[in-house]
Amino acid sequence: MERWSRPENGRSRTSGFTRSGYHRRMATTWEYATIPLLIHNTKAILDQWGADGWELVQVVPGPDGTGLVAYLKRPSGA
Repeated sequence: MERWSRPENGRSRTSGFTRSGYHRRMATTWEYATIPLLIHNTKAILDQWGADGWELVQVVPGPDGTGLVAYLKRPSGA
């Protein structure tokens, strides 16, 4: 999805603006990962994924009800 924004003063100062003064911005695309979390090692697991550019979105109970699953995202191409 594309979004358009207009500079506050209505002037085009960079080449990214069109003749009408609107700037074209591309929406960020994301890639996602789901990972099982081991209760005794949760921090180390999340720290490692975070170091690789992943952001934690949510933690939910696993499908069997005994463990946890983390949902992560990062910008595509990261």
